[in-house]
Amino acid sequence: MLIAHVRFRAIEEDRQKALDALMAKAPVIRAMKGCLAFVPFLDPTDRQGLGVLHEWQSGEDFAAYAASAAFVETASILRPLMAAAPISRRFDARLIETLN
Repeated sequence: MLIAHVRFRAIEEDRQKALDALMAKAPVIRAMKGCLAFVPFLDPTDRQGLGVLHEWQSGEDFAAYAASAAFVETASILRPLMAAAPISRRFDARLIETLN
């Protein structure tokens, strides 16, 4: 399983617009092969901060997402709104258990 945690800062007045762009593509991304979770969020500790938590079945599935039209379209909207380059941390993870 691949976990990706992406954080970025948007110009404060554009932060909601950035979140809206991520949320607009969420159904398409969540329907992609191997997508287990795609969770955009506002960082409550930073008035400019946003993030996305990704869970993918494999690195190959994540790579296909990163090459997809949905990714390219979303990036074209987000890049001009960013106050700094995004930080993307990717983890090779093994699920231990799921608790309900």
